Amino acid sequence: MTTQKDIAWITDSTASLSDDFIRNNNIYVVPLSIIFGEESYLEGVDITAEDFYPKLAASKVLPKTSQPAIGEFVELYQKLKAEYKHAIAIHASSALTGTYQSSVAASSMVDYKVEVIDSKIGSYPLGRMIEKGIEMQKAGKSYEEIVSLLRTLPDKANLYMAPGSLEQLHKGGRLSTTQVIIGSLIKLKLIVRFEDGKVVLFDKIRTEKKVKERLFQILEEASSNIKEASVIHGNVGSIAEEWREELQQRFPQISFSTTIFSPVPGTHTGQGTIGLAWISE
Repeated sequence: MTTQKDIAWITDSTASLSDDFIRNNNIYVVPLSIIFGEESYLEGVDITAEDFYPKLAASKVLPKTSQPAIGEFVELYQKLKAEYKHAIAIHASSALTGTYQSSVAASSMVDYKVEVIDSKIGSYPLGRMIEKGIEMQKAGKSYEEIVSLLRTLPDKANLYMAPGSLEQLHKGGRLSTTQVIIGSLIKLKLIVRFEDGKVVLFDKIRTEKKVKERLFQILEEASSNIKEASVIHGNVGSIAEEWREELQQRFPQISFSTTIFSPVPGTHTGQGTIGLAWISE
């Protein structure tokens, strides 16, 4: 009889975790799909963010995204049930994808108690939730303590961004027609944010330069409660790195990184998207 391992960690491919981190920490990543016409790609498996954005720019049709089939979760949870005492799953916002709902349904179908958490967000903050949970596990915290802390994080997670494409956000049902028409007519840059799991319009800005100033200002207002933050980008790594360096100088007490938006959210926000994300302390 093999002894059961303690905690299995489950997330989806929008979490943007590194391959090494996933491999070294018993993390099971269920991929979402991107569909270009007749071709379907599993995010992070068949297509990387680096491959995705040039393909998006060259594509005449807007790709669609698709959540994992419930069967994938059922299969995974049957396997994990035999190997692990506990399981914690943290998924991208349930307001934007049905992944969370499928995960919950599959765990009851398999009769395996998985603690399924709706991150109410995605990208860097989602990945950080997993990382924080694993840090607690390594520090010897109990399963109950870990779950209890993780459940507080979705309401402390922030992501503000200027989408590269209003059109894509609109087609994906993330912004209303009026917002898009107004934005396009007067060449406005919109800043959107996550609010209770949904993407909502936060501010309208006239120029690229002002977008940066406004985003830095938002971060500054919250900075007393931030230890780590990331510049999120849709394939504009050099701009993100410039922002990171500037922010690091301006806020030396905060540790900054850059995170490329994975293909699924990138489908909706477009190439050139840039923003800031953090989890408040």
